[in-house]
Amino acid sequence: MSHLTLALDAMGGDHGPSITVPAALQALHSHPHLKIQLFGLEQELTPLLDKSLPATLTDRISIHHADDVVSMGDKPSFALRNRRQSSMRLALNAVADGHADACVSAGNTGALMSMAKFVLKTLPGIERPALIAALPTEVGKRVHMLDLGANINCDSETLFQFALMGHVLAQQVEQIERPKIALLNIGEEETKGNDQIKQTAQLLLDSDDIHFVGYIEGRDIFTGNVDVVVCDGFVGNVCLKTCEGLSQFIIKEFKRRFKPKGWLKFLLPFVLPTLSRMLKGMNPDQYNGASLLGLRGIVVKSHGNADLKAFQHAIDEAIVEMERQVPKRIKDQLEAALLDKHC
Repeated sequence: MSHLTLALDAMGGDHGPSITVPAALQALHSHPHLKIQLFGLEQELTPLLDKSLPATLTDRISIHHADDVVSMGDKPSFALRNRRQSSMRLALNAVADGHADACVSAGNTGALMSMAKFVLKTLPGIERPALIAALPTEVGKRVHMLDLGANINCDSETLFQFALMGHVLAQQVEQIERPKIALLNIGEEETKGNDQIKQTAQLLLDSDDIHFVGYIEGRDIFTGNVDVVVCDGFVGNVCLKTCEGLSQFIIKEFKRRFKPKGWLKFLLPFVLPTLSRMLKGMNPDQYNGASLLGLRGIVVKSHGNADLKAFQHAIDEAIVEMERQVPKRIKDQLEAALLDKHC
């Protein structure tokens, strides 16, 4: 397989290089065909690499100095105007210039959204990129949900575009020939929801390209009955963070309370593997890595507070999209579908 090149915003997130650099090295060990460009403050990155970089990897990782860093408190408009030499901006420039195949950042979501849209541009027919991520279901397959926070206010046309992008992503990444698309709503009945949701539903019903199955409520996201869940960024982000908090609460409570006594200790070797798999499946870290869908390039957003394993999952997500050439495949199908819609 030919080499794939990843541009990494090494300064992004709550932990910066202390997480991004070790995760990059681990990714190089796991993916022999991968090259990584680290963008950030050279004086911080060089000592970390000098301390832990094996000689066998020196030709597959490089440092690209950035004079500036996007802070988590920067407003998107400020970052776009004033952080042109930041690690985030230079990593995106590498993708736009063809020097890298994808960008991963744990930095400021709003700034990443604004910069990515400005630098990479959107695909034909797409007004706004959307954050999309895979979530687990009780039947073992994944469900994709968008938008997860990139667009707080969305009209029906924007939500329709999200549904179309999610449809194509599920086809290409999950290999589902006819993905089931649903709108997240306050009820399953046709009369439920605001005008925006009802108008979107009508657009989806009128489309021959999308298998729209109707409304679902929040409790149905993880059943596995649908493949793509569509909502605006406000609802999606609140929903996602609530689910993450609940799963972490359950894991912590279980570990705190699970103290087998007496004869239960003899059952521990038999039940522990099953319990471990269950808790691992509930850990949100393994689903870290939301794609900014709808751009002319691959951009993956990691949680700002991601630890080493979680950030590795974000890198893995970018690698999968690079290998499967997701933007090109989406572009081809999007153009045809949107042209049919407007003809």
